[in-house]
Amino acid sequence: MTLSAKPAAGGMFAHELRRLARSVPQWGRTFRLIWQAAPSWTLLWAILLVGQGLLPLASVYLAKLVIDSLVRAIKTGGGWAHMRPTLILIGLSLSVIILTDLLQSLTDLARTAQSEFVQDYIKGLVHEQSSAMDIGVHESSIYQDRLDRARNEASSRPLALLESCGSLVQNGITLVAMAAVLSPFSGWLPLVLFLSTLPAFFVVLRFDRRYHHWWTEKTQARRWTQYFDLLLTHNVTAPELRLFGLNAHFQSSYQKVRMLLRIERLKHVREQSLAKLGAGTLAQLAAAGALVWMMWRVLSGSVTLGDLALFYQAFSRGQGLMRSLLGNLGQIYSSSLFLENLFTFLDLKPKVADPPQPAPALMRVTRGIDFRNITFSYPASRRTALRNFTLSVPAGKIVAIVGANGAGKSTLLKLMCRFYDPNQGRIEIDGQDIRNFKLEDLRRMISVLFQFPISYQATAGMSIAMGDLASNPSPGEIAAAARSAGAEELIERLPRGYESQLGTAFADGVELSGGEWHRISTARAYIRQSPIILLDEPTSMMDSWTEAEWFERFRSLARGRTALVITHRFTIAMRADVIHVMHDGEIVESGSHPELLLSNGLYAQSWTAQMHAGPVAEEAPVDGARIYASEFTPQQVEV
Repeated sequence: MTLSAKPAAGGMFAHELRRLARSVPQWGRTFRLIWQAAPSWTLLWAILLVGQGLLPLASVYLAKLVIDSLVRAIKTGGGWAHMRPTLILIGLSLSVIILTDLLQSLTDLARTAQSEFVQDYIKGLVHEQSSAMDIGVHESSIYQDRLDRARNEASSRPLALLESCGSLVQNGITLVAMAAVLSPFSGWLPLVLFLSTLPAFFVVLRFDRRYHHWWTEKTQARRWTQYFDLLLTHNVTAPELRLFGLNAHFQSSYQKVRMLLRIERLKHVREQSLAKLGAGTLAQLAAAGALVWMMWRVLSGSVTLGDLALFYQAFSRGQGLMRSLLGNLGQIYSSSLFLENLFTFLDLKPKVADPPQPAPALMRVTRGIDFRNITFSYPASRRTALRNFTLSVPAGKIVAIVGANGAGKSTLLKLMCRFYDPNQGRIEIDGQDIRNFKLEDLRRMISVLFQFPISYQATAGMSIAMGDLASNPSPGEIAAAARSAGAEELIERLPRGYESQLGTAFADGVELSGGEWHRISTARAYIRQSPIILLDEPTSMMDSWTEAEWFERFRSLARGRTALVITHRFTIAMRADVIHVMHDGEIVESGSHPELLLSNGLYAQSWTAQMHAGPVAEEAPVDGARIYASEFTPQQVEV
């Protein structure tokens, strides 16, 4: 990392101080955050800091009294009567040491408790913010960079700032006391003490800023190492990496990125160590000069040996405290720089939000769903997914949407759930714009089976219940949903039935096939008794023998509800009440299966081709690794 200009040392020092001052607003916000997380432990911690700040003064002063008392006792013959005051002072010194250890132990307890509470609290804030943000920003590399920086610093930097400020207060109290001890010897000693530590302070400020700039600049590189590490260790990616011999390729890629990061980091540390060595040498020269001056005064008889011991302890401790105090300021500055990442992330505002005066949620759909002149482009894409799109879904009907990949079918579901808002147009349920509903109310009106549902590492019963945890479904309702999805027999074969742990990530887990996982996910969508059902490729993991049986169960389940089914399977679409054919973001044909075959249009041509080709190729579900991989696709989304 190079600097384009190198101003004079005084100018650079003033520049760093101005940077430090600009970080002060972050301190107050951090302290409020810590107080909200652990008020009692923070109060105890503050009280203990004051005590620890005063005890060194007592220790240093008692050392002077012990030495002077011992000298007097020796001069008077060393009898018990003369040694008794010295022994009492030694006992007091030991008491101060024991009390110091006690306060340190209590401080460690308070600091550990603070750490636990604050980490959990801030992680909760990060999780809450991530959950509140629009789906679109999750597809942005800019957002992923910010999330990564916030996640990395969330657990450590607030406490590091608090600890640095605490040490600043504690060291400041002790330093004032030591300066008071040194002042009677000479008024210029506290000034020498201060000036001797300034170079080290400047080094800390300068290199902490440089490190923060480098760390922020290398966010993408760090995320690439995380991605390569995930590929090399994830169970889902293991078969393909072995089959195609990709392990060595990704190991090499990981090591190349890590090598670049390592070289630059070590260069930074090397330069910082040399600068610290120079600053430390200046400080020691100042200390040596002061000590020589004090020894000359002892030899001249103007001060006692006890005074020399007091001076040496006070000056050396004061110098150490001054270095620590200025180092604390540097650490505060560094933590403030990193906390900007956390607070920048927490201050992001979602664009898809609740209306000021939300309309009441609908318990049932009586008229239908209308897409009116919808135009929409994904935030990360220049291509228009939907253009002037219009569609009506009658209430109580099963409507199928068919079309080629990229036609915009799944986009309809995402817009219905308000993961995105259209650029133009509106979506209405019974004439009410869905943007007029609270997000929570709208989404509770909808049951969704996504094309690539998540395979939760949970018990079979819990995995199904996750579809409607708010209603706390009973075992009977969970079993009914499993039965409707054709998953009942599968679950009954598991070692502990509905209490069986699914997935092999944790102990005693049972792995399922792709089709079995899909049935569990279908049951999860079915358990929510919502007026609208959205299914995206619901039979993509089923064989043709079970499709017909599944659809009959689905028709019974959807009775009285409005259903929109996205499918490539014409054998599913033909059983719907209405079929719409999408092409390039538009509806190009509509009707029942017989009507569309008679029209001899795109649907009829595709039907004939599919029937002659046999079963369509299945699409494998997207796993966590592929979802994670999508984070690293360059995006141009502005957050």
